[in-house]
Amino acid sequence: MELHAFDNDLPPALQQVGSVLAGSLISFPDRVRFRVNYDGDTLRVRHEQSGSDALWRLTEQLDQLRLTWIDAGKEQPEIAELLAALEASFTYHPQRKSLMLSVSHQLPAELYDAGIILGTDGGLIAVEAELFWQQARVWRCSGVSPVFPVRYTFSNGRRHPLRPRKSGGDVYRRYITWLDGVLTLRTLDPDTDLAAFNRWMNDPVVAEFWQETGCLAKHRDYLAAVNADPHIVSLVACLDDEPFGYFEIYWAKEDRIAPFYDVDDFDRGWHVLIGEPHRRGKPYVTAWLPSISHYLFLDDCRTQRIVIEPRADNHKMMRNLAQCGYANLKEFDFPHKRAVLNMLQRERFFSEQLWVPRHAAVTHPTLSL
Repeated sequence: MELHAFDNDLPPALQQVGSVLAGSLISFPDRVRFRVNYDGDTLRVRHEQSGSDALWRLTEQLDQLRLTWIDAGKEQPEIAELLAALEASFTYHPQRKSLMLSVSHQLPAELYDAGIILGTDGGLIAVEAELFWQQARVWRCSGVSPVFPVRYTFSNGRRHPLRPRKSGGDVYRRYITWLDGVLTLRTLDPDTDLAAFNRWMNDPVVAEFWQETGCLAKHRDYLAAVNADPHIVSLVACLDDEPFGYFEIYWAKEDRIAPFYDVDDFDRGWHVLIGEPHRRGKPYVTAWLPSISHYLFLDDCRTQRIVIEPRADNHKMMRNLAQCGYANLKEFDFPHKRAVLNMLQRERFFSEQLWVPRHAAVTHPTLSL
């Protein structure tokens, strides 16, 4: 697994946290594509299929962020349009933990029931970033999936919840402002992705950590084994539909990591390789590392912790993980390597708004194992 360290400075868009920028982004709430243009204090939300526009005003008043619906052509905003406007508001003001929403009509009860909006006094409606960024319908390509019920089973002598069937196709989408592109996570297709996977695994940078060099036949068998394992899902990371990396995400309860800490039923973990050299480095790490964490928390609302166990001498990875909120808990020995257990807690990721990485390393509180 290879992560490249952040340099001393983050990408320009991340350096300007707290500033108001002009620009545009793409949002995909409820699988509807919107382009949001931000200029001055105006948000123009365009439904890209129909071409219709809606106008919002985004202002800071008395140290408060306020989003006001100013479209006179409709009685109330559509829900997907509102979600796109909220994503843009928090994206362009990433330091803000909340905003006040002003609309002329009563909003649907489902927005209150989901925690997207909260009631307040004075005719304004509160929206909290911590709650909004947990809304799977904004970034999950399959929308909101029902919570899979719990029934326990055994695998290799380990008791764990029965897992849902694996998804297919795109599973997560997020527009990355500093890359001006859409980062997508999709399930690996062994027919179309095998050649790239083989090339990536034979790259010396990747091979140093994965140690899985070999021919197409070997890698076809490798991917078939992963696909047959219900606790692992293979994902391909793309930027504007260009594949550049590979993730294996797994349920920790059934994984080799389970004996080394007090594992919970819905803990998740991941491994990564970045196969395309031109997609390595700080602008890309700051995009995909928070995004894989975000996706795993959205995939099941019961997941409270994410774990990763890099090699103990992979200091670049440890710095990157720390800047994205992972706590370094302990070193331990796998049969094949000396590893370090790192963990990210759901509460920390959302309360500290770690979908944008930290600029500097911070001191992590001690976590109980």
